[in-house]
Amino acid sequence: MTRRGLWAIAALLSSGLCALSLGGALYYYALMLLALVILYSLISCFWACKTASCTQSLSAFTVYRGENAQLYLRARHQCPLPIAPMQGEYVHGGQAGEIEFPAAPFRPHDRRLPLKSRHVGQYDVQMTRLIISDLFGLFAFKKQIASMEKPLLVLPRPFDIEKPRITLGDEGSAALSRTQEDYNAPEDVRVYRPGDAMKRIHWKLSSRKRELWVRRFEMPAPPDTLILLDCSAPQGGDHLPEGKDHLRDALCETAVAIASLQMEDGSPVRLPIYGERANEFSSDLAQNLTLLQEMLACQPFWGGEDFSRVLQLELRRMRRTGATVIITTRLNAAIVDAVSSIRRMGPSARLYLVTYTPEDPDFQPFVKRLQHHLVEVCYVTPA
Repeated sequence: MTRRGLWAIAALLSSGLCALSLGGALYYYALMLLALVILYSLISCFWACKTASCTQSLSAFTVYRGENAQLYLRARHQCPLPIAPMQGEYVHGGQAGEIEFPAAPFRPHDRRLPLKSRHVGQYDVQMTRLIISDLFGLFAFKKQIASMEKPLLVLPRPFDIEKPRITLGDEGSAALSRTQEDYNAPEDVRVYRPGDAMKRIHWKLSSRKRELWVRRFEMPAPPDTLILLDCSAPQGGDHLPEGKDHLRDALCETAVAIASLQMEDGSPVRLPIYGERANEFSSDLAQNLTLLQEMLACQPFWGGEDFSRVLQLELRRMRRTGATVIITTRLNAAIVDAVSSIRRMGPSARLYLVTYTPEDPDFQPFVKRLQHHLVEVCYVTPA
């Protein structure tokens, strides 16, 4: 019951008290009229609520940042008595809103709600309940709506970026040459074909088989590109509206841009995630980029391991790594020491500092130390 309904009940009681006390016909007429209005409001509102139904669907459960998704809504009721237009309450990205449906009975009423995907992440998008009121606004019944199957995923969009440099001497061709010269570890043997090198002939097996057989060697995998992403809460952006969200977008999109560039030519990429939801991405297929985008969209970017500790933990992976890309919003002595240790292990290293203030003098001593250890330092300014 609404506040107006409470006033109507109070007026009904007052009219009844006056009619019984004074016996005037006017008070009886007012009592009957108020009783009929309240009864009609209650019956129409209850009937419409019991017969009301609402369905909802999304045009797509995954979109790229900056694109629009559509929330399709359909509501109807089967009460022949006139009621007020129905109100639907929905949520999108933690913010609530309302949408109105006509009150005409027996036929569905469709609404389309555009949803702007401003930031990377996972968002609950759905209409939560339908509010049904009578013509006089005395009663308001709320009908809960079944929730959506899945949340809306807003994926990071890759952008153009310079390809990381693989450390010289770790190219796949050089590794293949070294493997072919290791005659103690052949993968398999096969029948000799014209053009095969004489030094690959397996002489003992050939003499036993009475025909020429050659050794086959395993093709070595190219060196990995290791992407180390800071999944803790972004540092900075407090002075700007949605500043933290823009920093998160830039972190995710920088990581996706690097991975996309490397996987285009079949280079393997590994991206361990030490955030609130620990995970790891590893692939050399460009078609698996969507999986990485979904993993980053589901990552809340708070909690998790301290990033300097993450860098220290990943030192054990440097043996098979040709290039290391570090992406973070913070720069301190512990991070600089860890990145320098990675560079001394052999792979090339590039650090992307995501910040609104690349000219901050507090960063300059750390940047000079990194450059002294032959670490590339690049700046990414959020949109």
